[in-house]
Amino acid sequence: MGITGRRDQEIYDLVGIGFGPSNLSLAIALEEHGAIAPQQPVRSHFFERQSTFGWHRNMLLPSTTMQISFLKDLATFRNPMSRFSFVSYLHAQNRLVQFVNNQDFFPTRQEFHQYLEWAATAFRDRVTYGTEVTSIRPVADGSGTPELLEIEVRTGDGATSTVTARNVVVSTGLVPRLPEGVTADDRVWHSSEFLGRFREQDPADLRSVAVVGAGQSAAEITRFLYDSLPHAEVSAVIPSYGYSVADDTPFANQVFDPGAVDEYYFGTEQGRDAFWRYHRNTNYSVVDADVIRALYQRVYDEQVRGVQRLHFRNLTRVSEVKRVENETQVTLRSVLDERTEELAVDALVFASGYDGLDPAHLLGDFDRHFLRDATGRHRVERDYRLVPSSGLACGVYLQGGTEHTHGLSSALLSNIAVRSGEIADSIVLRRAERELGRSRPLEEASSVA
Repeated sequence: MGITGRRDQEIYDLVGIGFGPSNLSLAIALEEHGAIAPQQPVRSHFFERQSTFGWHRNMLLPSTTMQISFLKDLATFRNPMSRFSFVSYLHAQNRLVQFVNNQDFFPTRQEFHQYLEWAATAFRDRVTYGTEVTSIRPVADGSGTPELLEIEVRTGDGATSTVTARNVVVSTGLVPRLPEGVTADDRVWHSSEFLGRFREQDPADLRSVAVVGAGQSAAEITRFLYDSLPHAEVSAVIPSYGYSVADDTPFANQVFDPGAVDEYYFGTEQGRDAFWRYHRNTNYSVVDADVIRALYQRVYDEQVRGVQRLHFRNLTRVSEVKRVENETQVTLRSVLDERTEELAVDALVFASGYDGLDPAHLLGDFDRHFLRDATGRHRVERDYRLVPSSGLACGVYLQGGTEHTHGLSSALLSNIAVRSGEIADSIVLRRAERELGRSRPLEEASSVA
């Protein structure tokens, strides 16, 4: 499809691809830089595929809470005085006193989403929703060195245009992952689409449902289905022996501290391996203790009443899924003895995780200008910028997909404010260096005269 026109002739300092929490936090950092240095504003624009701002809308289950403190918001760790903090949001909603009286560090996921929406409204003039970035390509100057990037965007009606920028920040989020051989349909869902799919169903038609996975989303969906469908059989298919508790104790949580990023980035391979070996249980395939206890309490209550409709199939994996008329047939295989069991369900939910951000498909042929490590992963500077193989003046930054270089918190909310601030600082600093380099010959000529 050809390019039908340019959005405008302005050259942006940066274009953000995606406008979820990470790039929203970046927009805030740039806004606050502009307040400090209004004579040197950073020109930016963001493109978001969704029609409106939204963050994991299909997992906003009733009463589910955040797994991080409210202070790990979009700005506080970078700027405690920010007007975009969660505390500022509560004050604006006339709810600060009530929140404090609630004596809880962890707001509901619904309330935190409302906070994100509140913050996003301040940037409506800098975000174009309902658009998808389809390609990024460099534009060389007279010396042949790429200084600018052309970003092609496509709207929902298929029209395309280009914008020009000195930097792009890619924050397109994670990609839902289903097991090999499994295809989503109206009865087989990934957790990322759960609430939307669930609301499309007549609850009376859901007599048997199953949830596959051992992490937080799997446990929360299992609890939700059990409570929402009092007539249904609910099966939890878990590859481990029950759920493992998330380690959220103070010392373990230090792995998410901003300072831990430096220790990981500049550490040895042995040290990085130790990070993952000892602290993977802070975030991956683990469940908050209160959710585990709530599910176990439901199991125990059933034993007291002499009924059972909540079934935990531990040490079990799904080996096949097929549609038979209106039913979904699931073949379960025991990890212990390889025995199989057939289960007919009306809905099957895979909380099977996500694949990380990979910018290669956006970069296309441009990707060959960036270095990779021995395992084929992109090399990334400390400021989250891809390492170029030659003298590129333009920059490609990643918000996500940098776990191998920056550690556990590289794509999580825990470090979002500091991470976005570091990217903003890098863009501002590199712009100043570029402008200084251009002015130096004139200064030298003046001194010679």
